[in-house]
Amino acid sequence: MAEYDIAVIGGDKRTAYMVPFFRESGYKVICFGIQETEDGERETKHSMEAKHSIEAKRSMEADGYAASLREAVDAADVIVGGIPLEKKGVLDIRELSRLIRKRHTIFGGVIPETFRQECGERNIVCCDFMQVESIAVFNAVATAEGAILEALRHKDTNIHRSKSLVIGYGRCGKILSDKLKGLSALVTVCSGSQTELALADAYGMQTLALEQLGEKAGEYEYVYNTVPAPLIDKAVLQRLNRDVLVIDIASGNGGVDYKAAEELSVHARHCLGLPGKYACRISARCLTDYVLGHI
Repeated sequence: MAEYDIAVIGGDKRTAYMVPFFRESGYKVICFGIQETEDGERETKHSMEAKHSIEAKRSMEADGYAASLREAVDAADVIVGGIPLEKKGVLDIRELSRLIRKRHTIFGGVIPETFRQECGERNIVCCDFMQVESIAVFNAVATAEGAILEALRHKDTNIHRSKSLVIGYGRCGKILSDKLKGLSALVTVCSGSQTELALADAYGMQTLALEQLGEKAGEYEYVYNTVPAPLIDKAVLQRLNRDVLVIDIASGNGGVDYKAAEELSVHARHCLGLPGKYACRISARCLTDYVLGHI
């Protein structure tokens, strides 16, 4: 029988806040590799992040602390990771694959498809938070609000009446566009999908076909990218307004050529993990409730 009920491994302030929620529900928790500071941005940290880090640290009072991934995995049957599940220097998917057994149930976000398939073949339960529509929508709301906060913090103009371009009209793009419109921004949605453009138009947005991005890019004060593909390349960057702020919330490597942006002195920020930065406690509650409902 495992010594602990749940092993919380990796992640950010969301996983840190999940620890006391699990314990309040009567579960014994061991932790490994929870990161309490932000690494999702490419710029210097500020006092607000430091304050949040202290709050997260205070909340992370576990029953035990593992010295290695192996120790954490061996200690509990339920493994809860962050979003994304894999984290450099903390949780390597290949190592986790070698350590897990049929008794384990694994939770995390943005789990590689190959790993999920392997778990299925080995009869190991593996749940990807981001495949759960209710969680994905909640995450998109927190991401959209975080993107707007990043825009306000890093540009000395109002959102109100600003010419704002949102690239992509998937889950995040829709919610972000709607929230910007609610702040009286002049929102244009850019997409390569005629269906998405028609939907954006139906919701009162201006629209821009993706093939026109380079031609029209210089018209906007704010550019928000939600597409994880290299759409904002050097050619597009060269056409941007010199005072533009680019907020890239796309996963992975994002959608901006950051080397070119630096060369051209374009203010572009790759803002990953915004729910873990600005909505960590409520996000943790959402994830905790899902886990507790499935173990």
